[in-house]
Amino acid sequence: MISVNELTRHFRSNGRTIVAVDGLSFQVKSGEVYGLLGPNGAGKTTTLRMILGLLAPTSGDAEVNGFRATSQPDEVKRRIGLVSASSGLYQWLTPREMLMFFADLFGVSPLRARSRLDEMVALFDLGEFIDQRCATLSTGQKQRVTLARALMHDPPVMLLDEPTRGLDVVGTHVVFQYIDKLRSLGKAVVVSTHRLDEASHVCDRMGLLHHGRLWHEGTFAELQQVTGCSNLFDMFLKLLGQKPESSASGAEVIDAP
Repeated sequence: MISVNELTRHFRSNGRTIVAVDGLSFQVKSGEVYGLLGPNGAGKTTTLRMILGLLAPTSGDAEVNGFRATSQPDEVKRRIGLVSASSGLYQWLTPREMLMFFADLFGVSPLRARSRLDEMVALFDLGEFIDQRCATLSTGQKQRVTLARALMHDPPVMLLDEPTRGLDVVGTHVVFQYIDKLRSLGKAVVVSTHRLDEASHVCDRMGLLHHGRLWHEGTFAELQQVTGCSNLFDMFLKLLGQKPESSASGAEVIDAP
């Protein structure tokens, strides 16, 4: 389970304070897929970095299965699998070597790691290229290895940061299947994306993030009711009509004292 409680993050820039995330709170239960939706600069990746314990919040906190990101970041990291469009593979390693390496990093015993490797090979159909160097793999094959890597230590929580960025229709479908599998395994999943058409297909609940603030939250039907809009695109067009003083990056700016 994920619990985000009044997370706030300020950055200093040119003598001013930029509010990247502003009092953000939400919860994600086991077996639930939560979409953190917003345009570029809305604060999505900053939020994920704070949940992971990679970035200290200015105030507030996040908990993963009862462990606090601010005071127990190593325990939090052990319980999270991360899939990011910006993460690459070690080109000179084979998928087998890399998956076993990441299992070791997370403290998985050698016996358990070999068992998990067999499960990942079967789940993602890696057998045909498990011993090829990653540099020789196709884009689709690399994608499957990346998805498997995040599951090697069997974490209860999964964070997916723009997981379909740069992918074609086939690659996007693989990610959709992956998310469905995570749900069936009882994982608590956060999907951060600006691809609104995709989010409505895979997310159980969604939070609409804009200027670092959570403006609306709920199921698609609940969001339709509260916004009066029939689709997520129109909901965000309506949100974009909210115009607090803002920086070029889309985060709210407060004059420094």
